[in-house]
Amino acid sequence: MERLRSLRWPLTVGLLLLALGGGYLLWRPDAPSAPPAAAIVVYTPTPLPTEVPRPTATPPPIVVYVSGAVRQPGVYALPAGARLADALAAAGGAGPQADLETINLARRLQDEEHVHIPRRGETPRPEPTPLPVGATPSAPSGGKVNINTAGLAELDSLPGIGPGYAQRIIEYRQAHGPFSSIEELQNVPGIGPATFARIRDLITVQ
Repeated sequence: MERLRSLRWPLTVGLLLLALGGGYLLWRPDAPSAPPAAAIVVYTPTPLPTEVPRPTATPPPIVVYVSGAVRQPGVYALPAGARLADALAAAGGAGPQADLETINLARRLQDEEHVHIPRRGETPRPEPTPLPVGATPSAPSGGKVNINTAGLAELDSLPGIGPGYAQRIIEYRQAHGPFSSIEELQNVPGIGPATFARIRDLITVQ
């Protein structure tokens, strides 16, 4: 029993030294360390910028004069690209004597055009030649305004002829037919020799 007690201390010291030695081996700086875990990079694609659509320009409206067998003759502003049927609707629709079989309601209208809806038995007027898309009406031959075919805006552009006189010229033309000469323009109420003298070199009937 005494011998076992004498051996307890050396055994305890030996176990302590063994534990310290094992701990040093694990702790020493030159011991290889575990490789770091590979970093995982998630790639998120950057969205491409979307092109903002440019606003399209709205074409200006056209202005036409509607007369003949309609309920409300007059001057009307219509959207660009309007058809003859649109002008007829703007003027309140066809009158009871309208002859719609002799006109093309699907025809595309032009700015400053005179639209005449014929009555039954009336000889329909020749329709203007359609312009190509994007084209503008050409100036009259020789730069003169044809008072037999000019619209309200074109007549209004003449010196001394305002919207009121331009409307009277169109109404006179409707009632009496085409002018046979430029001098006949003086038969329109309100257009006297002085006014005629100012525009005689600017107008034609051909």
